[in-house]
Amino acid sequence: MAHHKIIFSGPVGAGKTTAITALSDVPPIETEAAASDHTRFVKEKTTVALDYGVLKLDGSERIHLYGTPGQERFDFMWQILSEGAIGLVLLISNARPQPLADLDKFIDAFKPFIDKAGFVLGITRTDSHSSPDLLTYQRHLTRAGLKVPVFEVDARQRRDVALLVEALLLSLDPGLEIQAQSAH
Repeated sequence: MAHHKIIFSGPVGAGKTTAITALSDVPPIETEAAASDHTRFVKEKTTVALDYGVLKLDGSERIHLYGTPGQERFDFMWQILSEGAIGLVLLISNARPQPLADLDKFIDAFKPFIDKAGFVLGITRTDSHSSPDLLTYQRHLTRAGLKVPVFEVDARQRRDVALLVEALLLSLDPGLEIQAQSAH
């Protein structure tokens, strides 16, 4: 039985918990607590340790999905959760005041991990905030020396989140054939 680990990260409100919930084939584990700092202005609850789910592939292969807390005060969890992971799904919310600055912050924080693992970028909340567009993100990444697949995603939609994971896996192994065991 093959097991793989993928990390979902990004700022508060980017959709990490929602994405893992949408994709997991088992009831996800969440460590949500009442938001107590500036996060309370964004949402009532926030992840304080991790989110966890499992995506079952054909056969006995499993992808373990780990979501990091978005608040910087819990950034020590980012490295802990990245141990043994094969890649990063970074979610950035276009509804945040400075999404490109958020992107830079997470790229800097995960740089050692990104250098040795796969990386894909999902932009959420483009339905309500169309700027910056995908081309702007792509150019921003190119200037940073990164060639990364970038997608607009609705973190509530299993197919959108599955596309991110598939793109990540294909970036690691272009000959890979991926089929999820079940679709919700």
